[in-house]
Order: sequence, then C-alpha cells, then structure tokens
Amino acid sequence: MKHATQTPAPPTGDGRRERAPAPGAGSTRRRPRRGGPGQWARGQRARGQWAAWAFLVPVVVYLLAFYVYPLYRNVDLSLRNYTVRSFVQGDAPFTGFANYAKVFADATFGPALWHTVVFTVVSLAFQFTIGLALAVFFSRNFRLSATLRALFLVPWLLPLIVSSSTWSWMLNSESGVVNAALSWVGVGPVNWLTSPDWSLWSVTIANIWIGIPFNLVVLYSGLQAIPSHIHEAAALDGATGWQRFWRVTFPLLRPVSAITLLLGLVYTLKVFDIIWIMTKGGPSDASTTLATWSYRLGFGNLLPSFGPGAAVGNLLIVIALVFGLVYIRTQRKQGAA
Repeated sequence: MKHATQTPAPPTGDGRRERAPAPGAGSTRRRPRRGGPGQWARGQRARGQWAAWAFLVPVVVYLLAFYVYPLYRNVDLSLRNYTVRSFVQGDAPFTGFANYAKVFADATFGPALWHTVVFTVVSLAFQFTIGLALAVFFSRNFRLSATLRALFLVPWLLPLIVSSSTWSWMLNSESGVVNAALSWVGVGPVNWLTSPDWSLWSVTIANIWIGIPFNLVVLYSGLQAIPSHIHEAAALDGATGWQRFWRVTFPLLRPVSAITLLLGLVYTLKVFDIIWIMTKGGPSDASTTLATWSYRLGFGNLLPSFGPGAAVGNLLIVIALVFGLVYIRTQRKQGAA
C-alpha cells in the first residue's frame, strides 16, 4: 500500500519553511458573498412595500368605485341640464350653476332648509342627552345591566323600514296606540302624520328613538375608558355625584362626545327613509327636508329634475363637509394645547 508523500514547501527568505497546504484545500475556496446587509434590508423593505400596496389596492378600488365616482357623477348631474333622454344618451348641455340658482329660487328651499335644521338639531340634542344618561346609568354594572343594554340596541338593529312602519301604525290618527293611550287620560285624537303642525315632530320623535342606541353604545365605551381612580380621587376630595360628572366625567368624555355628535349630524342630515315612509314629506311639505326634497326632485315625479335634485344633494354634502372640517380644526387646536 502506497502512502501519499507531501512535497516540502520551499524555504522562505529567513530560512524557515512554510507548511504546505493540505491536499484538496485549494478546491474549497470561500466564494464572495453577493451584496451585503444593506442590500438584504432594502430587499426586505421592497417586499414589505409591495405587500402594503397589495392590501391597499382593494380599499382604493372600493373608494373610487363607490365614493369618488358617484360624487363625480352627482356633481356632473348638478352642472348639466339632464332629462330622461339625455341621461340615457349622455348628451346633456352644460349649464353651470343654473340648477343651483333654480334650487335657491324655489319656494320649497326655505321651508325645507328650516325643517332640516329643526329635525337635525332636535334629534341630536335628545339622542345625545338620553344616550349619555343611559350610558352613565349602565356604567354602574348592576345585575341585568348587559341584558338591558342589549334590549336597548333593538331599535338600532331593526331595518329602518320596519321601524318607520311601526311608528306609522302607532301614530295613526284612528287606530294608533298613541291616540288610544291619550284617550284614557281625556286627550282627544291628534293627527300626528296628517297635520302640518305635528308631522315634522312625529318623524323627529321616531328618529330620536332610532338614534338613541348608537349614542348609548359609543358614550358607554367612552365612559369605560376613563380610569376609575380619577372618580375615586374626586370622591375623596368631597365632590358630589353631579360635580364628579360635570367636572371630571364630562370633560374627559369630550373627544368621544364630539365624534358622536359629528357622526349623528352626518347621519341625521341624510335621513330620508324614515320621513318618506311616515309622511312622504307632507302634508303640504310640512315635513319636507333637503334629503326628501332631493329624492322627490330626482325620482318622485313622472318628469324628474335630475339637475336640481343633484344640486340639493350636493348642498347636503357641503354642509356635512363644513362640520367635518370644523371638527378636525377643533381637534387640532385641542391637540396643540
């Protein structure tokens, strides 16, 4: 059996011999690494950006399809003289702000605007006040608290057509349970839905009942976020229950209250189905708001006025946008303070 011999390495300049490399050592050279830590990190960031865009694309498509395009079409409708024929063929002439001028000059605009203001302000005031009172009541976490809160959510969960139809039956002049109850205490029947003096208040009452659960849920969540030790410290300082609420609870609940009122405002401005099902804006436009007027102009006649109807709808959008900008500005001032 032959043994492999190793050729000694030549001597160096100082007379010492270097150890020769082991057999096969030259074939296992370390290859240079492609790139470096920086390139790898850039690759990870690029993959993360692509993933973020992949999640963002469906949201952008949804907003463009269901918000931006309908808003664009509504603005286009309000700036052109659309008829049924031109709406189908798409050749309506451009009229500028003529539809807006027509809306402002209409005799229905003033009463409809006033009814919208009354309907919105009264609804928000009672919905917020009653919702806040119920939220404070349920924050004590007594027995059956969760069950009662769930029952209060029923008006919010019911379809609006069901709620509106129920209120129409309850407020019926001849067979409604409300007039039946009033007759027991000696009060004569009230024409809730057919009297110009009562129709607006009837739809407002129904809208308050439907909106209370939303205020209850949001304000109750805000109360739960307030630390309990703050109330305990105020009680130790001798503050009464009303003082603790007005000087501690309510100021800490202000951000939640602001967003609750803003969302309630936007929702109430566009309320259409409740009013239309109960009174159709009548009698004699006594309960007509901007929302119901916009629908009646665009779809409630044999010869629809698409342009003026879209103009009234855009006015509602502008009103909601103004209040939204006021809310954002107020929040920024509070954040800077």
